Amino acid sequence: MTTDPSDALVRRQRELASLYATAKSLTALGELDDVLQSIVRHAHDLMGTDFTYLSLVADGRLSARAAEGTISAAFLSATIPAGVGLGGKVLATRRPQWVRNYAASTLIDHDPNFDRLVVTEDLVALLGVPLVIRDEVVGALFAADRSERSFHPGEIALLSAFADHAAVALDNARLYEESRTALQELQVAYRKIEEHVAVVERAQAIHEALTGVVLEGGTPDDVAQLLADQLGGTVTVLDRADAAGRVTTSVDGGIARSVAPIQAGDSHLGALAWSREAVGEHGVSDDMDLRTLERATHILGLLILKERAVAEASERLSGELLTELMVGGPGISQAQRARTRARNIDPDRLDLVLVADSPASSSTELVRHLHDIARDCAGLAGEHLGRATMIVPSDDDDRTVVDVHRRLRRALGGPVAVVGERAVGHDWSRAFSLAGRCGAVMKALGHTDLGATTGRYALYAMIFDADRVRELDRFLAASVGPLVDYDERRGTDLVGTLSAYYGHRANVAATARALHVHVNTLLKRLDRVSEVLGVDWRTENDLELQLGLQLYRLRSAV
Repeated sequence: MTTDPSDALVRRQRELASLYATAKSLTALGELDDVLQSIVRHAHDLMGTDFTYLSLVADGRLSARAAEGTISAAFLSATIPAGVGLGGKVLATRRPQWVRNYAASTLIDHDPNFDRLVVTEDLVALLGVPLVIRDEVVGALFAADRSERSFHPGEIALLSAFADHAAVALDNARLYEESRTALQELQVAYRKIEEHVAVVERAQAIHEALTGVVLEGGTPDDVAQLLADQLGGTVTVLDRADAAGRVTTSVDGGIARSVAPIQAGDSHLGALAWSREAVGEHGVSDDMDLRTLERATHILGLLILKERAVAEASERLSGELLTELMVGGPGISQAQRARTRARNIDPDRLDLVLVADSPASSSTELVRHLHDIARDCAGLAGEHLGRATMIVPSDDDDRTVVDVHRRLRRALGGPVAVVGERAVGHDWSRAFSLAGRCGAVMKALGHTDLGATTGRYALYAMIFDADRVRELDRFLAASVGPLVDYDERRGTDLVGTLSAYYGHRANVAATARALHVHVNTLLKRLDRVSEVLGVDWRTENDLELQLGLQLYRLRSAV
């Protein structure tokens, strides 16, 4: 069939006009996706095929990025390995490739997923040309028809020429996108620098304010309040903290909590806790704020050491004065009176002596807390004869002892026994001795978490009075003396056996279990008790014997 020269000329003019228009439109910089869509739209108009599409290479796969004239929207999700299909041959040979019937072609490696899209689109004939940028094949441009056909050299040359223009436009779009991204990153970096400068200036202002607080004689609580005002949230000085090293931050329920340990050398002086609403990607604040918190701990460390030095000096003087009053005998000297009044303490109102004991805390720790209480009620505290002791004014001794016990227990977080005795005529030593003996009785009776006056244990106090020790000895010798002597000579424990027997209400089986012995062994021991005492102790002098055993045990404790 002969082609009309006028038709060929018209087609050639249309192709050249389209190429010129395409080259002109693609030279304008724009968004990458817009350029890709413009390329396939112009290629579609230029080639006159049923549809066109463009795929780019990324991570070893050839993925469709733009299409014109396709049926299925899913076509733009098409992706195949870079070495498969007609596109794979285009990339490998860097030359145009085409097939009359894609599905039937045996000259290419098929991808099952792409073949399903081929059926959906009814793709039959396919022409692909490479997109080359600076000698690198970055993708391929395709023209497709839904009927079987061949592609003549003029069509191939036209699509190839168009692809060269498209590659230039694609390269420009990429450069534009990279430049714009770089500009955005630069703008972000500049904003971060501005923000950092502002944060540094703010941190410097906070540091200067903290220095001012110290120079003006501020307290750790003043420092915490200043930080809370500047950083937001709440800031608390913790007396005790196991934290060591750097600042740690945790987020719970939308609240971020940072804890910075307060240290001086190897000594842990507590911690600074900052709580606020969680912000940012990880719920924590800017690092500069955390560094500001950490710097504040250095200032707090100095303040706490200063306060401790002052407190320790005051506590030492308080303890020395308490000891002087105790050992000076009844009455108070003029020098002692002057020293107590210099501490804003009225010696004539120091009328209640308290002794504290705890199974889990040392006397030193108890004294430290007693000093806090003594300061609040114009009293004295210290360690006397190894016992934590305090002398305070009191209008209601029972209530005072209960209040001191409550405060000590809350501070210690565990059981503590406090016993109080009123001092008459400035005889603090006698009151201390009675309170101490009463405390020992309380401990022996198992009363380890209680606040009481000696009045509750007046009977025991009278019995264990040092002035009546001979009377107690005579009673014990008459009641349990033979058993005590026997145990000392033979290395037995008849006293303990009989005490356990009475403790279990004369129940032989229960007593045997408690002593971890056989019932017959226990019965033999009880018979030996009868032999030693020489009486039927089960019916005679039973009350006297039980009382003797109890007093013997308590006297050992006291």
